[in-house]
Amino acid sequence: MRRFSCGALLLFPMLALSSSAATTTLNLTIAAGKHDRVATPVSASILLPSSFAKIKTITLNNDKGRPIVAQLTGPALLAKKTDAPDGQAAREVHFILPSLKAGESLKFTSVLDSDKPEVASPDVFSWRDTPGDSTELRYKDVPALRYMDHPLDESTKAKREETFKVYHHLFDLDGKRVTKGPGGLYTHHRGLFYGFREVTYDDGKKTDIWHCPKASQQHEKFLETEAGPVLGRQRVLIAWHGEEKEIFAHEERELTVYAVPGGRLVEFASRLRPVRGMVHLDGDPQHSGFHFRADQGVAEDKNKVQTIYIRPDGVGKPDETRNWDPKTKQGPVNLPWNAMSFVLDAKRYTAAYLDRPENPKEARYSERDYGRLGSYFVADATEKKPVEVVYRLWLQDGQMTVAEVAAKSADFVEPPTVSGIIVGAPSEK
Repeated sequence: MRRFSCGALLLFPMLALSSSAATTTLNLTIAAGKHDRVATPVSASILLPSSFAKIKTITLNNDKGRPIVAQLTGPALLAKKTDAPDGQAAREVHFILPSLKAGESLKFTSVLDSDKPEVASPDVFSWRDTPGDSTELRYKDVPALRYMDHPLDESTKAKREETFKVYHHLFDLDGKRVTKGPGGLYTHHRGLFYGFREVTYDDGKKTDIWHCPKASQQHEKFLETEAGPVLGRQRVLIAWHGEEKEIFAHEERELTVYAVPGGRLVEFASRLRPVRGMVHLDGDPQHSGFHFRADQGVAEDKNKVQTIYIRPDGVGKPDETRNWDPKTKQGPVNLPWNAMSFVLDAKRYTAAYLDRPENPKEARYSERDYGRLGSYFVADATEKKPVEVVYRLWLQDGQMTVAEVAAKSADFVEPPTVSGIIVGAPSEK
């Protein structure tokens, strides 16, 4: 699957910076395209001389507004592979575009200094690790995302239930957790989770890596970690274990949280590759694919009747849901997005689930008033052609409108375009 750069999630041609001099100048031109842009994450792939590879943050200047702090990272999980020439390194530049009207463009310039790898910023992401239990991403020292990676514990039935899958918790802007963990209504639904109820591997073996009666997902290791003023990102390797505890597939799972004002913007990317042969993924809308499950408190009778779904065709009635039906083959499929507005502890939120055309299709959607939404697909993964997906989830206070969710979807699916050149000869200081 071709990777699109986040926010500008369109994969752009590499912008080459030659020489290993101490300073050089980067020029970028951002074109809004046919949509108005407000607080939009923008990314572009670049090649840097090795002497600049340790630079983490830069300042982007333009003649129409205040300077913007940008963050440099390694390539994202699903970024198009590019072999960097000797003496150069592949990097990505990320920033939040405050606003840009449809049809307009904006030019940015930045001077990169190999002796100054950081730009001071009071608001940055940071990671905190609790070995053997979880890893937490914080922004302004407030929890934003937590990876639950406790090793499988089969000492008791309760311990196994708590640890048979890995998943992520999401927090609101105040640092309150809004997602569900083990227990409660349907213990197999947790936080931000990806799995499938019907999996076939090793020429006919079948397993359920959603409810996990015998199967499990287990954390193996951390692959990449990024933290700065624009984003926090973590890539992990997860082993998918089958009926006899054997590993039949490895998943690289990458979550990125952006410093977008007004809510939490999370990007979920995954690449699933079999250990050998082919892995067939199947299931049903309620127990397969990528899902968001709100905290157990949403399942209380007084709260679930207030759950409202916002869809491309309008706002639904409270406690009204739509689901794809495996028997009739009817129901919502291939939606560009779906959103759920729910009440937790007397506070209303909206979680917007953003899909994209490049993800496997047919995408069959599921809604539940107790606080869950997601979709699944049927696909085959092989060693040469792994299954790759990328979704976004936006969480904010209050109930969103159709237009507001559609704007978030446009930023993801039809992002701004980036072009640029390096001007002026790199020079020694």
